[in-house]
Amino acid sequence: MDKLLYLECKSGISGDMTVGALLDLGADQQVLRKALASLPLSGYTVEISRVKKAGLDCCDFLVRLDAEHENHDHDMDYLYGFAKNQAAPEAPEGEGHQYGNHGHHHGHDHEHQEGGAETHAHHHHHAHRGLREVLDILAQGELTEGAHALAVKIFTILGEAEAKAHGTTLEEVHFHEVGAVDSIVDIAAAAVCLDNLGIRDVVIPVLHEGTGSVRCAHGILPIPVPAVANIAAAHHLPLHIMPFAGEYVTPTGAAIAAAIRTRSQLPETFTVARVGLGAGKREQAMPSLLRAMILEVPEEPVPAPWEEDTIWKLETNLDDCTGEALGHVMDQLLSAGARDVQYAPVYMKKNRPGWLVTVLCKEAERTGLEALLFAETTTIGIRRSRMERSILERQSQMAETSLGPVAVKAVQVPVVDIEGSVTGETETRLYPEYDAIAGLCRSTGRSYQAVWQQVLGELAPAPKKEE
Repeated sequence: MDKLLYLECKSGISGDMTVGALLDLGADQQVLRKALASLPLSGYTVEISRVKKAGLDCCDFLVRLDAEHENHDHDMDYLYGFAKNQAAPEAPEGEGHQYGNHGHHHGHDHEHQEGGAETHAHHHHHAHRGLREVLDILAQGELTEGAHALAVKIFTILGEAEAKAHGTTLEEVHFHEVGAVDSIVDIAAAAVCLDNLGIRDVVIPVLHEGTGSVRCAHGILPIPVPAVANIAAAHHLPLHIMPFAGEYVTPTGAAIAAAIRTRSQLPETFTVARVGLGAGKREQAMPSLLRAMILEVPEEPVPAPWEEDTIWKLETNLDDCTGEALGHVMDQLLSAGARDVQYAPVYMKKNRPGWLVTVLCKEAERTGLEALLFAETTTIGIRRSRMERSILERQSQMAETSLGPVAVKAVQVPVVDIEGSVTGETETRLYPEYDAIAGLCRSTGRSYQAVWQQVLGELAPAPKKEE
């Protein structure tokens, strides 16, 4: 069976929520800790624990920074430039975001902002790392080739979104919070866990985002914030805006989704093999959690060895049309493009014997054939229905027989095994054309059945010899 990873982002997505969900799915904690320890980063510890979100047991992934690296970006007094003994202005609901050129918070829960998806303690001393510096840190770690490549991809997506937001180049853009220790750890951890699970096919149908705005160093910005909007636009990530204030999709979460998403739709049939829940860091209108599932998808059935298309069926009942008229109408309908025309006797109202006229046609001929039925018969109404049909591949060709050449229809018939399953193989079956058999009857003076049986016998394939 094929395996898929499904991320259900009903409460948004962030870096720590993603890591928690992947660990809960079974990503190896020891592999993760060893990979993170190999990075040339200090001043932090990783805590993995169990927490409750809306009564559900979740895995919580926390990057705890030491005092030197502790971040106060989202202390409201600090954020709005007020001293501790001064009153900060009241932010509108869903606001409180440090965002802007060299002053934006990327990818994590905002502890002092309603509606965010992540809350880590962040840098107090703001590291202004460029993309090259971040990539150098990743290169020095002992990450697997797959984990390293994925981490680089996530940071590059984030860098491109930053560069677009600030009107600069990828080489010149400087990360602020994303260049901080905890953000690097979040992204590296997500890459390591995904690589460890060994699943490359990821389904992310839509990212659920909040509404409103967030206040940053340069003013008030709408949700989704610029980096998230840029990532969604560049990588065709569908967003669903929920009726809840706050930022639910962080730039890091959006970048992870863009980097790993390979499918937009769930398969029609699947089995849930494992479920993982990753916790966010705050209480909010929607439970702050990300649900991840490993899905087992049955192998695709063998493609049917025939074509499928649609056809229209036109029907009308006639009880006051002569046989001569009906004979003429059939010729007219077939000449006008009908694929088939049938007459069946029926009893109609008032015990009148009549005819059910059935016409099969393609969409392009439907209107013209309806007009012909109205013009050439006594009907005042036509029923129509669109139908699906299966068509075997066929070819017209000539076959040599002892009675002479015969026009036949060569049809590719599907081979079915002893259990009744389609194997995907076909065998050729030859059907003599009526006009060819009738012609041989006239030339030989033999009956139709005698000629038909002899031709069929000569056209039948020779039985296979046992090896």
